[in-house]
Formats: sequence, structure tokens, C-alpha cells
Amino acid sequence: MAGLQGWQLVIIILLAILLFAAPKLPAMARNLGQSMRIFSSEVKQMRTEGKGTTDERSGAGSPAADEPVEGRVVERDETDPRDPR
Repeated sequence: MAGLQGWQLVIIILLAILLFAAPKLPAMARNLGQSMRIFSSEVKQMRTEGKGTTDERSGAGSPAADEPVEGRVVERDETDPRDPR
């Protein structure tokens, strides 16, 4: 692009985005705000859960590699199309 400087190219790109994506911008902003709220609540929850456990840096409270990990068994769905069988 001969003769175009960096700031001119940025303005052209912003105008193209506004012209072609204008109807979708409110939904995208709403989704971004919702994602940020979820992220911040998850971070807050992790911080509050972390205060009640032992110090993670010392390794106390974390299971050893050969110890079983607590969880739940989930039955496989035979009709699942994602199953490679």
C-alpha cells in the first residue's frame, strides 16, 4: 500500500470494522462483559478456597503421585457420536 502510513491504515481498518461488524458490536461487548464477570468471580472463589487449605508451596495437602485422587466415576454413553468406537 504505497503512501499509507501506519495511523492511516489503522483508521481504515477501524472504519471497515465499524461498517461491517456494527450490528454485532453490542452482542460482542455484552459477551465480553459477561466473560469478565465470570472470570473475576472464579478468581475470587479460588482465592477464598485457597485461604482454607494448607500451603501449596510446601507440598503439604497435595496428594502424592501414587495416591488415588478423589473423584466420581462417569458412565460412558454408548450413543455418544463423539465416541471413536
